[in-house]
Amino acid sequence: MPTEWPQKANPNPHETDARAADEALTELRRDFTGHRIWRAVKWDGRLGDWVASLHDPHAGVDPTVIRSSPAALREALVNEAARAEVRRVETW
Repeated sequence: MPTEWPQKANPNPHETDARAADEALTELRRDFTGHRIWRAVKWDGRLGDWVASLHDPHAGVDPTVIRSSPAALREALVNEAARAEVRRVETW
C-alpha cells in the first residue's frame, strides 16, 4: 500500500482559477508600479472587476481604470502609459 496520497485527477477549478488570478494580480502590480491594483468585491463577497487607481501622474491619465479581466486591465494600463507620455510631451 503506498504511503503517499494519490494526486487528484481533476483539480478543483476554483483553486486553479484563484491561483491564476493571484499570479495575474502579482504580475500587474510588478509591471505597473504607478498604479494601485486590486480586485473589487461584489455585493455577495465574490471577487469582481480588476481595478487600478493612479498614484503616479507619469504612469497614466485617468485616476481609475476598471476592467473585467486582467488581460483587459493590462491593455488599458499600457494605453494609459502611452496617453501619459503623449500628454507629457504636449505640455513641454
